[in-house]
Amino acid sequence: MKSKRISVAKMVKGSHRNGGSALLAVFWAVIVLTMAVASWFFWLQQRLQLHGEETRDVEALAMAHSGVAVALNPKVDRYSSLLQAEVAPGVGYRVTIESEGGRLNLAWILSGNDHGRMAVFKQWLELVIGVNPLDRDRLVDCLMDYVDADNIARPNGQEDNKDYHPANRMIQSLDELRRIPGMEPLLAYTGWEELVTLESTGPFDLLEVPEELLRLLPGLGEGQVQRWLQVRAGNDQILHTEDDPKFTGADQVRQALGFDLKRWERLAPLVTVGDQTIRIRAEGYSGKVVRQVQVVVRKGTGTPQIRSWIE
Repeated sequence: MKSKRISVAKMVKGSHRNGGSALLAVFWAVIVLTMAVASWFFWLQQRLQLHGEETRDVEALAMAHSGVAVALNPKVDRYSSLLQAEVAPGVGYRVTIESEGGRLNLAWILSGNDHGRMAVFKQWLELVIGVNPLDRDRLVDCLMDYVDADNIARPNGQEDNKDYHPANRMIQSLDELRRIPGMEPLLAYTGWEELVTLESTGPFDLLEVPEELLRLLPGLGEGQVQRWLQVRAGNDQILHTEDDPKFTGADQVRQALGFDLKRWERLAPLVTVGDQTIRIRAEGYSGKVVRQVQVVVRKGTGTPQIRSWIE
């Protein structure tokens, strides 16, 4: 009997041990399952958030494209109320339009062997960019050697050698400047890309050209510069607002400047009024997501000609 009691006690004790082990296994299984569910839920939340941001990004880009489409309409100008719209709460676009003729067109400067254009360019390099005369001459000669058809180096320029090969054609992209010798002083100037272009019709647009460039144009003294800045800004003295005078031709500008025909002849080859090449900056937004599109286009009464598109 004693041995039987001992055997039963061992069995009971063993069953308790087995039950504890099973309970412990279940406990750990629950923990693992909970962690797995939590991990899955966290992954799901990340996926939902990611797809939400992707949707917002697509919406913002679509809004920017919509803004460009509106600005491309021949009837829409920089003063149009259509350049801003919110199509749904937190979803819309904002667009600005500026004339490309307010920038210095390098292709126009370098073509035609025009001394008047080159004189303005050299003054601009020295007085606006701050390039010293020696570096300025180096920069100009290297540019001319890059675009001309021969292989004869100018005094301060550089033609073909084993390490450098000029294109011997007109510059097609501002990025080309980065591989032309002598460009370092210009490239070191903060924001130089915003001051130059290859896309305008060429001459400086008197309705847009900045004050520092106006001062470089022949025949414009300080008095004429200040007078013109006031005239083109309208009564509120803020450029690009509704009250700006709507000049439609060069003769109107000539009269506003007080120039006679003889004096105007010196300035006329270098300027225009209302360059048809414009730069459209469209910003689309969806919630906190913002996408930008920048388009340069030649816009007249017909189909707009896209010159560049960056997004």
